[in-house]
Amino acid sequence: MTPLLVYGGMFGPTEIILIILVVILLFGGRKIPELMKGIGQGMKEFRKASRAEDTTDDKKE
Repeated sequence: MTPLLVYGGMFGPTEIILIILVVILLFGGRKIPELMKGIGQGMKEFRKASRAEDTTDDKKE
């Protein structure tokens, strides 16, 4: 096993495939679309909240 520092923190194709297989085993094939939808909605809400925070900061100045 090569230390993570050698890769500079990047995952190779083998690691990505291994992570995908573990996710499929943990959540099952039917739950993955629901999980991805939830993650997408969470990211959308986070972006919306961060944009709202930026606009309120501009108004204070």
